Amino acid sequence: MLIEPAPAKLNLALHVRRRRDDGYHELETLFAFVRDGDVVRIDPAGEGFAVEGPFGGALAGEGDNLVTRARAGFAAAFGVKTPGRITLDKRLPVASGLGGGSADAAATLRLLARREGIAIADPRLFAVADALGSDVPACLYGRTAIGTGRGEQLAWIEGAPGVPVLLVNPGVAVATGPVFAAWDRVDRGPIPADGDLIARARAGRNDLYPPALTIAPKIADAVAWLERQPGAELCRMSGSGATCFATFADAATCGAAAERLRADEPGWWCLETVLT
Repeated sequence: MLIEPAPAKLNLALHVRRRRDDGYHELETLFAFVRDGDVVRIDPAGEGFAVEGPFGGALAGEGDNLVTRARAGFAAAFGVKTPGRITLDKRLPVASGLGGGSADAAATLRLLARREGIAIADPRLFAVADALGSDVPACLYGRTAIGTGRGEQLAWIEGAPGVPVLLVNPGVAVATGPVFAAWDRVDRGPIPADGDLIARARAGRNDLYPPALTIAPKIADAVAWLERQPGAELCRMSGSGATCFATFADAATCGAAAERLRADEPGWWCLETVLT
């Protein structure tokens, strides 16, 4: 049995600069990753694809998804067969701004590459990831980075490993397409170039937050709740929503906030984790 984690992705800042002629948007984003997320496994004795875990039901019955596309793309790019049964343990909410599907696809590529003895730096692997989606290359490497272009052009930067983070989802799923379509097309400038990771993030913004609120107003409730918590530092929506996050000064204040959330909003999802 081969096992590969699929850590959640956070957009600590996400600036939308313009809509491109190819229909994509030119972005600047601060990618960061956390310790926890989904898990992908391959059982060499089985075949096919299965989903389990607390959010597996949302994907039940799908005959085609990013994991199966990653498997097919890998086989085509490297001219190999990919036997075995792939199981996705879906622990993150679906359509939640955490790059779950992208992270799952990237984990599948890493797992298959490890099995076949292919280096993660192999440009063919990047090409497969890039063809699967704009966030998949960043998730393939799982390193703190500035993403430009569609998000696939990556420049590694110093991270903030060990910083406690609380992820909160108010129980709504948000599709990416409608949020981008609702963006007002105003370029509000680049991510600041100076300062450490958290300082640059705090000086930035998420340009998809206002359009996301037109689709899922409860996102504002999650951000407001996080901003009221003692010790919360950077409070923001990730990606196109609906998951929001707060970094904390220490693990104790992060844990206390998680306990309050479970009492205040028992229907919301939350996860205590750390940046890697």
